[in-house]
Amino acid sequence: MPKDFYVVLGLPRNATEDQIRQRFRELARVRHPDRFQGAERVKADRDFQEITQAFNVLSDPERRRQHDLELQRPGGGESDPKQLARAYLQRGVKAYKEKSFLEAADNFDRATKADPASSQTWHYLALACAQQANWLPRAVAAIERACELEPMNPSYRKQAGRICALAGQADRAVLHYRKAIEWGEDDPAVLRALEELEKPSSRRGLFGKAG
Repeated sequence: MPKDFYVVLGLPRNATEDQIRQRFRELARVRHPDRFQGAERVKADRDFQEITQAFNVLSDPERRRQHDLELQRPGGGESDPKQLARAYLQRGVKAYKEKSFLEAADNFDRATKADPASSQTWHYLALACAQQANWLPRAVAAIERACELEPMNPSYRKQAGRICALAGQADRAVLHYRKAIEWGEDDPAVLRALEELEKPSSRRGLFGKAG
């Protein structure tokens, strides 16, 4: 099966020339080997070569046409939104670990658009958005979407409680923490956070205790 260069760049098959160029610039800026040291530099160098190869093929009309034909042949596979979402997710996780939260949120957001039924992508989007106070409304919406898709997932409920509390939505935080306890084992961190939230004098207290 040929390598799908659209997946390498995280682009749909109908991407325009400008979109291809812009995406390459974005990836080249954050993955340039000079930004890394040691083993990470070796991996970054491989990644940089791969995205450069992808750009060189997709930015050339004739080479792109040949690449598209290869992908359409038996065994080449059709455009797979889930595969695209996985590519975005992997890039987002890498950026999140490097504390590049804006880049992480951007990739996770792209993943949710490629595969909106994936609770995991919504969960990661929420975690990235929760790193910035002005992104908290988006974080709340994302984690609650993850909970809608997997209502009995105690981990998602726990994160929903934490994020809602950070956003000042104490009642919603309590609801999610209770669901976390209902669908999972008693978690001391959740119980402490719930106790704090349910104290009238602590409605503005330590919301971030459950992590």
